[in-house]
Amino acid sequence: MKPIAIASDHGGYRLKEMVKTFLEEAGVPYEDYGTGSEESCDYPDYAAPASRAVSEGRSDRAILCCGSGAGMSIVANKFPGVRAVNCYDEWSTLMSRRHNDANVMTIGERRVEPDEARRLVRLWLDTPFEEGRHARRVSKISGLEQPQDSAV
Repeated sequence: MKPIAIASDHGGYRLKEMVKTFLEEAGVPYEDYGTGSEESCDYPDYAAPASRAVSEGRSDRAILCCGSGAGMSIVANKFPGVRAVNCYDEWSTLMSRRHNDANVMTIGERRVEPDEARRLVRLWLDTPFEEGRHARRVSKISGLEQPQDSAV
């Protein structure tokens, strides 16, 4: 099993530390891409290397934490092969995996209570991709990442 890439900015630092504890308890390997404190920092500096790990195949999945989950999701989705979804409740979490085969979960410390965040992480890790008609759609997303022929 490849390690899960995990990262946060200052707004998600405490949540990231809680997620790390949960992963350790569950025996799930992870690699922490920072930040290392609640000192103000820029989320792209931490979302990018964790997302790159997924894009390059060093990690199959990533969990990124910030205040809202939005900024981390925007950064993560800049990388080929990354399908990041901001998970803030059970439905968004389930659908991100079942229908979108999301390989990056973003979560907002200021939006989701710690116990709920722990439950959502477990749900995201345990929920399989349904494939079927959804595989066709995910394949179309991947196709958008390919260079397009500029000839008309």
